[in-house]
Amino acid sequence: MAPDASTTTPNSRFQMDYETKIFPHTGGYGRYNRIVVVFSWFPNFAVMLNLFTDVFYTLIPDSYHCKPDPHLLPSTFLLSNFTSQGYLNFTIPWINGSGLSHCELFKYPPNISDFSVNVPRERVSCTKGWEYAHVAGLESNFVTEWNLVCRDYWKIPLQHICFMAGWILGYILLGTLCDWLGRRRVFLLSLSLSSLLGVVVCLSNSAVVFLLLRLSQGAMLAGVFLSSYIARLELCDPPHRLMVAMISGFFAVFAELLLPGIAVLCRDWPILQAVATLPLLLLLSYWCCASVFPESPRWLLATVQIPQAKRSLQEFSTRNGVCLRDEIYPGETLLSEIDSAYGEDSQPMYFSVLELRRTRVIWKNCLILSFTLFIGTGVQYCFTRNLHSYSTNFYFSYFLRVITGALACIFICVSVNHFGRRGMLLLSAIITGLSSLLLLALTQYLRGGLVLVLSVVGLLFSQALAMLSVFFASEVMPTVVRGGCLGLVLAAGCVGMAASSLMELQNNGGYFLHHVIFASFAVLSVLCIMLLPESKRKRLPDSLKEGESQRRPPLFLSRPGDNLPLLCSRPPLSEYNPDNYSRLVSATRKMLTKDNLPYRIAVPDHPPLLSDSDAQGQENDTPRAVVS
Repeated sequence: MAPDASTTTPNSRFQMDYETKIFPHTGGYGRYNRIVVVFSWFPNFAVMLNLFTDVFYTLIPDSYHCKPDPHLLPSTFLLSNFTSQGYLNFTIPWINGSGLSHCELFKYPPNISDFSVNVPRERVSCTKGWEYAHVAGLESNFVTEWNLVCRDYWKIPLQHICFMAGWILGYILLGTLCDWLGRRRVFLLSLSLSSLLGVVVCLSNSAVVFLLLRLSQGAMLAGVFLSSYIARLELCDPPHRLMVAMISGFFAVFAELLLPGIAVLCRDWPILQAVATLPLLLLLSYWCCASVFPESPRWLLATVQIPQAKRSLQEFSTRNGVCLRDEIYPGETLLSEIDSAYGEDSQPMYFSVLELRRTRVIWKNCLILSFTLFIGTGVQYCFTRNLHSYSTNFYFSYFLRVITGALACIFICVSVNHFGRRGMLLLSAIITGLSSLLLLALTQYLRGGLVLVLSVVGLLFSQALAMLSVFFASEVMPTVVRGGCLGLVLAAGCVGMAASSLMELQNNGGYFLHHVIFASFAVLSVLCIMLLPESKRKRLPDSLKEGESQRRPPLFLSRPGDNLPLLCSRPPLSEYNPDNYSRLVSATRKMLTKDNLPYRIAVPDHPPLLSDSDAQGQENDTPRAVVS
């Protein structure tokens, strides 16, 4: 059931007070909430470990050449007359500046005895495969397993594009399912399928099967990441939301740091895939222990699933050490208020991202944050390419990117709670755009050290831009469509990541245009960010109405002036408060229906000394006596 966005549901008033009325009565951000948040960080580690294995799977060796083919050599050729290097020089063309040819061999006439350089010979493509030098971390990977070089080089960026396409589909489809089925169900479904597909990937026997399996696994990994991210956010109060989200970012950084060492120990890509799948298999224990990853009570209330919401609230309050019984006392009437606010015949109400067609503010926020995340992920290719030009060592650019990611997390933790989400997002976009424009215009005039500094600064703030866009989107999107909207935003980020592979698919022929487009987009995003609201220390919106009520604050706060009234005005009269009336009705109802009341009205056993008429007569006679 998906009602119109403008329809006022019975629970609209109750949703507005979730942070102040419901959350404190269940223990707030108590011990149990902290334990659940800690268990929600482990899926982030497992997902990022599987995501960044793609870097090692598609890494092209630094040096490779064709295997010599004896059938292309003269019949009088004797290998014993040549050294190993001389044999390679005789069979493989030499290309100035790059060494032995990657894709060609020499073919000699069959009946010659002159082996000098002047002998007539022709160049042909490789016939016996390739010989590869040592790959960083691994001895064999996706490239060396199926010889994806030369004419088949295009399959390498195609594999990354398919992997990102899987993540895009997973974010969109499973994000919508998060709003229909719940966070826990989607998490367990995605986790089970991603674990199964991870095991099957190890058994791939062709490049096509590998592509299809990685696409499917990427979709499931997206569901694991999205559902755990949303569930973690909805269990926190406003002061702890940022720190909890950034600690999950540190888990991702930790996975990236461990991955090169794991690759060195595994040596072969099937073993690395099995090791990366192992954390996903361990997370399947969440099936058995529902308390470590429960359903979000905020989502249950927002979708009017009252019986499930009451059970979830009772579980959270009990595990947090808070007594939440259905009694008549003021601090214990939460469940009664839920019954009176929602009614006994309330039906669940589910929403989808299609409801954004009837909104203006939510759609605008989703579009702007999708744009900023697209820029943050897409422009990183421009900065990492400059790092490759500074040093061709794979580990140099890899660890530098990981270190800048950790610094971006620290920067967000330190600054965002003080200066606001919108201000830091604006600063990150400005510095990213300036770094990109300077590199675009002045690279040929700057020294290598300055190019390196600009690339590192741009990489740092582009990662901060991406992280903050995801976190900002999760805060401003309503609970009823948070999964679908955040899925759209994250899907836009995957499109930016796939843009780099599109450039490699064309042999980097469009790199300059790619850099110009993303530099221009970074400058344009500065104007768009100013249209966003501020979510610092504010409650999460639950309904579409609350999401539409968010407004853009002024960029510069005005100085407080003299607002004292000229005449003393009377304080306003107390207005009717429906919350107090609801509490009074529920308490009275419980008091009338209970047999064991906390007090009893005593009835006297003997008649009063004076009846009402005699007492009234004495009262009338007393003044007369006094007068006389």
